[in-house]
Amino acid sequence: MKPDRTMKWLAVAAMAFGVLTVFSGGRALFGSAGARADLGNIVPFVLWFNFMAGFVYVLAGVGLLQARRWAVPVSMLLAMSTLLVFLAFAAHALTGGAYETRTVGALSIRSLFWIAVALLAWRQMKMIPLGSAPQ
Repeated sequence: MKPDRTMKWLAVAAMAFGVLTVFSGGRALFGSAGARADLGNIVPFVLWFNFMAGFVYVLAGVGLLQARRWAVPVSMLLAMSTLLVFLAFAAHALTGGAYETRTVGALSIRSLFWIAVALLAWRQMKMIPLGSAPQ
């Protein structure tokens, strides 16, 4: 099955998002002390998760672009793991841990993006029709 136009755009967006995530995360993790200081109150486990997930974003994007069925569970894994990291981040913030407000926005965008991609990929690959009972 060929991916439709929406899925192609989402696949390209996932790959671009992944490349940008790896570069920005790599800069934050391995860059100069000045570059790291500019980032403020980073939350290390969120930074490491995002950096590593960036490689999986690219993999998922390639799979989605090629309409590979394995890209659906990979997208679902990204959605679920991002939500779990978001919950852990919320616990960190609520218990007084230092963080940057932009992290809330970034995790929100990542979560919503991967939830949407996973649901659309699931439907596109006909794994189960959305809005109807499995047959």
